[in-house]
Order: sequence, then structure tokens, then C-alpha cells
Amino acid sequence: MALLEVKNVSKSFGGLRALNNVTVELNKGEILAVIGPNGAGKTTLFNIITGYYRPDGGQILFKGKNITGLEPHEKCFRGIGRTFQLVKPFEEMSVFDNVMIGSFNRTRNREDAQRQTQEILDFTGLKERRNKLASELTIVDRKRLELARALATKPEILMLDEVMTGLTPAESDAAQDLVRNIRSNGLTILIIEHVMRAVMRLSDRIIVLHYGEVIANGSPKEISQNERVIEAYLGRGSFA
Repeated sequence: MALLEVKNVSKSFGGLRALNNVTVELNKGEILAVIGPNGAGKTTLFNIITGYYRPDGGQILFKGKNITGLEPHEKCFRGIGRTFQLVKPFEEMSVFDNVMIGSFNRTRNREDAQRQTQEILDFTGLKERRNKLASELTIVDRKRLELARALATKPEILMLDEVMTGLTPAESDAAQDLVRNIRSNGLTILIIEHVMRAVMRLSDRIIVLHYGEVIANGSPKEISQNERVIEAYLGRGSFA
């Protein structure tokens, strides 16, 4: 049984069909990437999985249980954490306090939350910036903070929305190393990303969305050679 199952999910906004009968399975310990052109339905899929939108049809199952109608905070408590494409930390709070807020998803003990927060800051490379205001961070550190806040909720599934977009190649490589380390610690990862170099290096499997439908599902090698995917999204020479 898959850890997360998206079964025949559809979603429309007015006359626009954002998702059409989409089915996705995420296996425990896997890094699964969701790619596709802008407007393909990737973030809508994330928002449905995490409870920000409700589907018009279909179901979301987590560990075999139907979680379709749950609110975002309920899904977070069950073990589904996420980052957002538009990073919005609490600007006038310190890095430490931003992360500690997430820690209270699992504990009401302040000392436990502080200890967990320090461990996450060490792990994500933010230890030296713990007392900085979030508003003072660079884009790469803001993205690390977004990831740290999600980790603080102690998810089983971590959903990453374009965490490498806007980074330099060296920063992207460091972010990839961090994602690998997260997986090595036992988390399962679902990622939206436009940086194909990172997608091909990180992913065990890739789902391709186009106009709200899944047009391909396979290994990085299979996706890179899929003529329909190349025509719809990748183009030639995308993996140099």
C-alpha cells in the first residue's frame, strides 16, 4: 500500500479545469517529483493534498485512511508538511522563533520545542542565523527557513514547492544535498520543481502534469526520453 494515494481527483475554478481525474501514488521513502508547464495544475494538486482546496471529485488517502475533507492543520498534525513557493516567514520574528512555532505542532513543552528547534537549525545550516530577523535573510536562507519550519512539524511526508527555483547552481546543489539528507532521515518527499537538473538528480520517479492531466509517470530516464513530455514541456537538450 502506498503511503499517500491521490485517487481520481478533479478540481475546477469557474470554467477552468485545473485537475482532471488525476491519480498519483507516493511510496514510503520515495522522492517523487511533479513537473509540468506553468498552469499544469501542480500547485493545485499540492493544495488539495494539504487541505487548502477541496476536490470536486476523488479522494486523498494517507496510510490507507481517507483524509480528503480534513483541514490543513489536521493534515499537518497527521504527518503531511509542506513548503510554499512564495516564502512568507514571520518577518519581524527571529529565525529561531519562526521554526519553534512549527515545533508546537508536536509538543506543548517549551523546552522540548526549543531543543527540537535547535536541532533543525543545525541540520538545515541556519544555526549561525538563529537570532537574525527573518526579514534580514537572503533568498537562499529564506528558502532554508521555509524548509526548517516545515521540518519542525515532524512530517512523515514533506512536500516541497519550488525550493530550488531562483538559486544559483552552487546553492541548488547544496539544497539537493539537504533534501537527500532529509530522505536519509526517513522522510518521504513530494516535490514540485522547474530546475530539471535537480529533478533528474534527486527523483526516484517523476509525474508529468499537462493541462491538469497526468501524461507520464516513470523514472528520470524514462521521462527524459518520453516524446510527449519533450514536446509538451521539456524541449530538446533539457538535461545538459
